[in-house]
Amino acid sequence: MAILPPTSSSLSKDSSYSFSLHIQSSTIFGSKLKSGEFQQTRFRLFSNSNSYPGLTIKASRESLGLTQELKSNKLERVVETEDGSDLFEDMKHRFLSFKKHKYLENLEHYQNLAKGQAPKFLVIGCADSRVCPSTILGFQPGEAFMVRNIANLVPPFESGPSETNAALEFSVNSLEVKNILVVGHSCCGGIRALMSMNDEIDKSFIQSWVVNGKDARLWTKAAASKLSFDQQCKHCEKESVNRSLLNLLTYPWIEEKVKKGILSVHGGYYDFVDCTFEKWTLDYKEDNLKEKNGRISVKSHILWS
Repeated sequence: MAILPPTSSSLSKDSSYSFSLHIQSSTIFGSKLKSGEFQQTRFRLFSNSNSYPGLTIKASRESLGLTQELKSNKLERVVETEDGSDLFEDMKHRFLSFKKHKYLENLEHYQNLAKGQAPKFLVIGCADSRVCPSTILGFQPGEAFMVRNIANLVPPFESGPSETNAALEFSVNSLEVKNILVVGHSCCGGIRALMSMNDEIDKSFIQSWVVNGKDARLWTKAAASKLSFDQQCKHCEKESVNRSLLNLLTYPWIEEKVKKGILSVHGGYYDFVDCTFEKWTLDYKEDNLKEKNGRISVKSHILWS
């Protein structure tokens, strides 16, 4: 016999209620039971409105586990994915592992970081989830100030305020970083959007942003017109990094420090298809910035593979 749940009037908003049903059967949920034994099935009744126009019932043979906890006389709701896995439970374990194996084992370092930061790098990377600079290049907390945007672009000074040039101003003038590293990557969706856009820019946020890379697009179209579209995109992924290095020099406080030799600007390209990384440094000489044959002058160009 089933134990009936309370009526909808006794349920609170966004709540779930569990009850048990004991069934004598030879088969349940596709598995056979020995004759005479009882299989306990748990049901959950869900509602998410004050008026309770409809209720949802779910059945499971598993215990409720961590999907419902009682804390301070309130039900704590836990976010679950469709397959029942708890993303935030996994995140909690990763955080606690970090705390145990990183934070507490290096407590003095983290306590010093609480007093201030003095990073050596400003890293400008793409927002793509596959290309986290800290994971790829091994930056530890306090080593690199980071800003990530679509297609790792640096807009020119005259383009006006953005989160990217705000990060430039703070990291260069306040934190006094010694190096700026712009990191591009393979299979970049932002660069693909840049290469695909029409001459007439629409009003989408994406195209309004990636148009900051228009010079890289124009150069790629001129220099790699005979290549396939995919090859053009890969060419533009690297070319856009160089255009961003030049755009950095449109900021007066950056160019001044680069000219004095107290700040260096670098380009990087991470190819996650074969896991290689290219790194190069802008060779700052005013004559070199005139782009002989359409190219900027770089030095220390190396490949890590």
